[in-house]
Amino acid sequence: MTVQFDADIKACAELVYKADPDRFMAAMAAPIAARTVLFPIFALNVEVARAPWVTQEPMIAEMRLQWWRDALQEIADGQTARRHEVVTPLSRVLSPHLATVLDEYVAVRRWDIYRDPFEDEAHFDAYINHSSATLIVASAQALGVADEAVLRDFGYGVGVANWLRAIPDLEARGRIPLLDGTPDAVGDLAQTALDRLRRARVDRAAVSADARPALYAGWQADWILRQTVAQPERVAAGALGQGEIRRRASMMWTAATGRW
Repeated sequence: MTVQFDADIKACAELVYKADPDRFMAAMAAPIAARTVLFPIFALNVEVARAPWVTQEPMIAEMRLQWWRDALQEIADGQTARRHEVVTPLSRVLSPHLATVLDEYVAVRRWDIYRDPFEDEAHFDAYINHSSATLIVASAQALGVADEAVLRDFGYGVGVANWLRAIPDLEARGRIPLLDGTPDAVGDLAQTALDRLRRARVDRAAVSADARPALYAGWQADWILRQTVAQPERVAAGALGQGEIRRRASMMWTAATGRW
């Protein structure tokens, strides 16, 4: 079967290519049919993630996020979704249930607008769960059958890994990204996330073959978390991640084996 990429899918792919090269690489490693699902969802992630940062006015940022919540509500209600290069293809790949699930993903990004720290560990965990893990739940279940608990364990591990990489930038923007930034606490957080990532892998049979390409986006998480456990000072130095050759080779291995 030949899969055609219409103008909207191509626009989504271009958006992800420019703003999120890791997820672009992961999507391109997926089967062609899966890309028509992943690119709109990953493009939504780009748009929502940057909405709180493109203005210094909290009210305008709130309005930007509300626009996306309204668009997802149209899909959830079975209405004709507003014409938009991301919303239109989203309306073709999201069920009403998954549109509702993604609403919590948009809502939690309100934290990014303000400079308040996380209240406690439960607040931090809820942020990671409703952002990173929810995005993985929606993208995987849009492709196939996958157990939500497994996806949320995996998504928590991926989310913490990505969060640790982002900390220098968040601090430069005046945010307080961690409850405790000491090396011991950072190492403990990474270990907790690594444990959940590995627990998800033990139950990988609960994620169907069709759904697995959505998890390729987390292909670097294990490496990053292990780096952090071993050398938590890498976080503040912005020195987490793989070299380019290893990065590409590990992505190729993940796609070839399907072992996320």
